Amino acid sequence: MGSSLGGFYATWLAERLGCKAVLLNPAIQPARDLAAQIGERSLWHDPEQHFTFDQSHVEELITQEVPHISLPARYFAVIAKGDEVLDWREMLAHSPGTALKLLLGGDYTLSDFDQHLDEALDFLNLV
Repeated sequence: MGSSLGGFYATWLAERLGCKAVLLNPAIQPARDLAAQIGERSLWHDPEQHFTFDQSHVEELITQEVPHISLPARYFAVIAKGDEVLDWREMLAHSPGTALKLLLGGDYTLSDFDQHLDEALDFLNLV
């Protein structure tokens, strides 16, 4: 289960391992989206700590992109039309045939995640 970039990685893992995945407002092309962030950055939870995001990181993301989900039955996607960071239409187009919960509103962080958790855990056979 992963949200945003975590959803991107969950897709990559599900394709490699053949396991199920729950995608929460998943990033589809993070290399494209993050290319403008190259440089020194601060950690969101501790602005005093810094890291460098460089072109090699972008290239690494490119190699991990999944152009098409191979077996839609392995996926459950929760996509919020109100996501202010990622385009819900791109997420939807990348998820044809998957179990889907398309939220009319919502936001990038899925601040109402607790309302979707039972469905996600049920999909993963964890309840």
